[in-house]
This record gives sequence, C-alpha cells and structure tokens, in this order.
Amino acid sequence: MSSNREVFSLHDSSPETLFNLCMDYIVTNLNTITTLDPVSRWRRLKEDIILPAEICEKFLRAFQKKCRVNDHIANLFRDKYRTRLDTVRLRNSRITDEGLRCLMEHKPYEVELVQCEYLSQSSLETINNNSQNLISLKFGPITYVLSQDENLYRQRGYIIHAPNLRRLTIHRRGLAIFPLLLLKPLKHLTHLDLSECTSAGSIWALNELNNLKALILHSVPWSKDITDWIASLHTLRHLDISQSNERQGKYFNPNEVLSKLVLSLPVLESLDISGTNLAGTGAAPVSIVSKGASGRPETQALCDIPGLVSRVNRPLEFLGLYGTHHGACKRHDIPAKIISGDANEEQILTAAAAYMERPAMLTRVLNDLYYLFRYENNAYVGRALCVVLDAMDQHVSEKHIQISGSATLFYIVKGKEKDRIGIKLKRRIITALLDGMEAHLGDDTMMRNGCLTLCQFKIPTDVLFEYERVVQILLNGVADVNQEGFVQRIAIYLLNSLACQVDGKQKRFLGNHGAIGKMLNLISDRLERRVCDDVLEVAWSTMWNVTDETPQNCQRFLENRGMEYFLACLKIFPDKEELLRNMMGLLGNVAEVAELRPQLMNKLFLSVFYELLDSCSDGIEVSYNAAGVLAHMASDGPEAWTVDEPAREMVLQRVAAAVERWDLHAERNINYRSFEPILSLLHAHHTPQCQHWAVWALANLTTVYPDKYCNLVESEGGLRLLNELLARPTPYDLIKKLASIVINNCAKYAARDTGTPPLAETPDN
Repeated sequence: MSSNREVFSLHDSSPETLFNLCMDYIVTNLNTITTLDPVSRWRRLKEDIILPAEICEKFLRAFQKKCRVNDHIANLFRDKYRTRLDTVRLRNSRITDEGLRCLMEHKPYEVELVQCEYLSQSSLETINNNSQNLISLKFGPITYVLSQDENLYRQRGYIIHAPNLRRLTIHRRGLAIFPLLLLKPLKHLTHLDLSECTSAGSIWALNELNNLKALILHSVPWSKDITDWIASLHTLRHLDISQSNERQGKYFNPNEVLSKLVLSLPVLESLDISGTNLAGTGAAPVSIVSKGASGRPETQALCDIPGLVSRVNRPLEFLGLYGTHHGACKRHDIPAKIISGDANEEQILTAAAAYMERPAMLTRVLNDLYYLFRYENNAYVGRALCVVLDAMDQHVSEKHIQISGSATLFYIVKGKEKDRIGIKLKRRIITALLDGMEAHLGDDTMMRNGCLTLCQFKIPTDVLFEYERVVQILLNGVADVNQEGFVQRIAIYLLNSLACQVDGKQKRFLGNHGAIGKMLNLISDRLERRVCDDVLEVAWSTMWNVTDETPQNCQRFLENRGMEYFLACLKIFPDKEELLRNMMGLLGNVAEVAELRPQLMNKLFLSVFYELLDSCSDGIEVSYNAAGVLAHMASDGPEAWTVDEPAREMVLQRVAAAVERWDLHAERNINYRSFEPILSLLHAHHTPQCQHWAVWALANLTTVYPDKYCNLVESEGGLRLLNELLARPTPYDLIKKLASIVINNCAKYAARDTGTPPLAETPDN
C-alpha cells in the first residue's frame, strides 16, 4: 500500500454515502420495505417493492453486519420476480435448508456458506438442483452440508453437480473427502481449495484438472500420492501446501520434493510452503545460472532455499515462508518478490493478509504484529490497521484473534498516527472493539484491552453512534463486585465519562439498564469492607451525572436505599473531600425534583445538610450543594417544612450566611447543561434566601465563565426573570446586587467585539 493511500484511508472523514445510510436504516427498520405475516410470522416484501440484484446483495451484506440471517430474512427473496440474487454470501447465519432454498432458486453465480451450522446435507441437493449458473462455491467451517459417507455419492458418481463451476472451496477441519467423486465431474475448475480436509483414500492422480490454475491444500496431510498428483498439474500458477501444525509439515527429502514440484510446474508464480521443512536447512551450493559457448559459467547466483535453485533467474511473485522450519524467511538469497514470514514488518503484514481465513495461523501472525507495534516503529500503520480490523471482523468468535487484535489497536490509536485517524476509521475501530468485547464478556484480557483502547478516544463524543451497546458492555464489566480488578475500575471510569455531557435520553438509558443499582452495589461492597478507593468515589460521581435533570434516575436512587448509603459513607469516611463533593452533587440533583423533596424532609437528613453548610471541604462545593439542597426544599413554602428541627428560619439564616461567605470569583468544579432548576427558585418570593442562593450561583458562573454561561442565562429567559426580581420589593439588597451583576455580565458578553478574543479575567483576591 502506498503512503498516499495510507494517508487517505487513515484520515477519511467524508460522510457516509446516502445509499449506505439508507441501507443501514432499512436494516434496522425492516417495516420500511417489509410486512409481518400475522399467520406464519414470516416477513414478506411489501407489494410495491421491487429490488434489483445490486440492492438485494448489499442488503444481505448490511444485514449481516448487525444481525444473523435466518429463514425470515431469506423469505424476503422467495419472489424471484421482485428480487434478484446473483451472489449468495452467508456468514455466521441461522438459516436452515428451507431458507437456503429461497435463495438458491435465484440460481446464483456465486455461493459462499461459512458458519451456517443449521444447514444439513439436504442443502447440497438444493445447491445441485440450482447449479446451472454456479461458477464459485465455498463451504466454510461449521457448515455441514457434505457427508462423510462415500456410499451416499458412489452410486450416482458425483458429490457436486455444477457443470460450469470454476472455483471450489471447502474449509472444514478433518473432513474426509473423496477426491475422485468430488473432482472428476468438475472438469472446468480453475481454483480448488481443500484446506484442512483429509483424503479418504481415493486416488488423486486419476483427476485430470487440465484448467486448474490455483490449488490450495493448506493443512492437508502430506502423502506421496498427493505430491505426484500435484506434479502432474502443469497449468498451476498458484500452489499452497502450507501447514498450520509444524509437526505435519515434515517431508522426507524436502529439498528433492520441492525441487520436483517446482520443475514440474513451469508457469508457477505463487508458492506457499509455510509451516513446513520444504525450504531446507540453509544455503545451497553456488548455482550455475547459464553457460557461455566455452562451457564456462557466465554468471553465478546463490539461493538459500535449495529446492528453488531453478527459480533464481525467474523469481516467484509470492513465496509463503511463515513458520517454516529453520527460519527460512530470514535468509538472504530467496528467489521471490514478495515473501510472507516474520522477519520484518513487510513480511508479517503480507502473512496477515494471506492467511486471513486461517484462524490458527492468523493468531500467530497477529501476535507478531502486536509485538512489532509495542516495541518498534512501524512504517505501514494504514496497512496494519486494515489487516487487524479485517481479522477482528471475520473472526469475532476467535478469542485469541480478538485479544491480539485489540492489543494492537491500542498501540495504533495511542501512537503518532492518532490525530490522523478519520471519523469513518474511528467508528470502524470502535465497532470492532465492541464486537469482540460483546462476544467475550467473560474474558478479563479482552475486556481490559477493549476498555483501554476505548479510553484513547474522546468519550462520549466518539462513541455516541454505539452509545447503548457501549453502556451495556461496560455495565456488565462492573456488575460483579467480587471482581475488583482492573476491568471493574476502568469500566466505571468509562461509564462516568459516558454519563457526563450527554442528554436526558442517554441518561435514562443508563438508568433503565441498572446503572444506579450497580453503582450502589459497588458502594455497599466498599462500605462492608470499610474501603474508600477511587471506585467508591467514581460510583458516586457516576450517579451524580446520571441523575442530572433526570427525575427517573433520582427516584431510582431513593428507591434503592441511596440515602442510607449516603449517611453510611458520611459516617465511615467523614474526611474524604472528593467523596463528599460527589455525594452532595447527587443530592442536589435529587432536591431539584419537586415530587421527591418530601422524601428528603427528614430530621436526620436535614440536620446533615444543615451542618454541611459550614463545610470548607473541596473549596465551596460541599457548602454550595448543601445550600442548594436546602434552598430547593425551602422553596416549597413554610407548610411543606414538616420537621421541627432544624427549624426552617434557622436553616434559612444559615443558608444566607453561607452564601455571603463565598468568593464570587471562585472557580468551580461543576457543569450545568441548563439553569432551569436554578431559575425556578427566582419564583420563591415567599423565601428570599432561596433567591439569594440562586442569584449567587448565576453571578458566580457568569463572572468566571461568561463564554459558557451568559448565553445560557439569556436563552432560558433568565434576564427577564432577573429584571422582574429587581422590580419587586421583597428581595433584600444583596439579592438585587447579585442580580444586577448577572445582568451586567450578560450585557458585557453580548456587546463584546466578536472579532477580538475576550480577555481572560483575573479573579480579585
């Protein structure tokens, strides 16, 4: 891959095509083009819908990215006049024989079935009966359409009946195949891949495949019979006899075997002998390349792979040497233009691309790539990223591929290319991580890798497109209080970030999926063990964020005995400033909900808030939040104050005294998305102390952070309410003075020279 291409692919932030957006919408909203039959419960295309092959095939591809294809989806293609399929590619599907029949009746040109475990041997007959156009056929792992019983096929004389078939691929570990029955009828084959199959003893050499250009026998047990047959296939351009298990790759007389094969295949361009001993033990003798008229050698050349001496003057286009015995890929004189191996970055990336459909080998290659990114500088970041994402996409169920892939992604996204990664690629990386984490929720290493890599992105901004899935995965990570490890710790940090700076819908989603209950479980565990750690503090912080302007979550906090946990934490950990600030911030949110305030009207609770008014913990934050809680409770009027102690008047006097002590220029550790709860207190004309707290808050925030909060005051009608407040006789002078400060701050901000950046104000101390 060229460097220009890498820059483009890494930095691509172009919007998704309208076609792809529409396709994604249809996939997630099937009712757009389909109806559900009330009797059969099967989906059918709407009567006015006609889909050409291009759309049908892209729909299937898009659907498989989000869901597993089943017979209900296959039924959409039952009508051959309103739908069309030239290609059928199914991976990890739940389709049965009946569903496949719907698809095969389109008589497609290409069929690929990988991990389709619900298909039976009946599907082979469906394929045979609809094979008139079939050019390419692939049976991948966990697809059981071929029988191991030769008698089923012997009488009729064939296994696959497809007169025009050019490409046949069968990947199934240990599947016994019958070469004569399988191959003799398929006279037009140009590409044959029987990876990991075993021969059932039939004679290979009787199969004359005169058009065969590519033969792949990866991890097929070696025998002289097979070698002799290969040597007779003079049209071969690509030969793969690699092994994933090195013990199976030991040939007798390896130099002679390789030399015989290469000399017998005059047009061979690509050869893979990975995992075997066919490359010999090292340097070959000096080779005479050509002779002059005198009989003396004109040139001499070295070849470090003895069996390939004949190709010194005509190097192979590709040579697979990954995992060869005696480290052949590290040798100097190798007659090939492109080499797969583990000697350097180029060889490793070549190997990864070449072995993408071989999980055992791919796992090893990705491990090599991981160590390369961890300890060295890398020239081909774009290629590496592409390879890792492809591997993770294709092998979601392979835990070790997901672990190696996610570890490599971590080093890529935190590396020097981090800022060049565009939106499309970011989203693909995040989706790949979530797919792997979702598939292996119980694996600590996978969850750790995924969380660490997610931390390299801007949270929540970069993950909003997958917000719900991220939340569910992370909530699973904090669910087990006994886990108490790195995964729990990093998951709760991410959850806290996801709860911050998002809207009410997302906060409600967190609450609906048990965020409050899980945080309180963590808090309960720490209380029992009398441990105040970062998990305890972040659990309270997460609930503070989740309850912000979200009454349902405030209600959940109270219903789950949240106030008991608050009092217990206050008693056991009285000097923990961060903890106290987070708890009081949360209770400030609860007190903003009028319907819930009666549940806080409790002598014990009020006494605690009353005492905290004088707290200097964390600057003014604890005192500020305690005053805010009491101001909201007092705003309901004297009749709503149903406790004798502390007395309402005493509380209000102390609230006013606390507000007067605070520094108007104090910087704050707080974030408001709306001033609606504060502005509502300006209507409490019966209790000026409530207004005092509210106008101080507005004055402080518009003084210290005018860029952030002046517009918010104006947009939510705050200036009108403040002017009305100034016109009333009941507010005392301090309130009116603070109200005037807010109005003046907003006026100055509105009148600023927009062409000149505002000067940073220095607090007066």
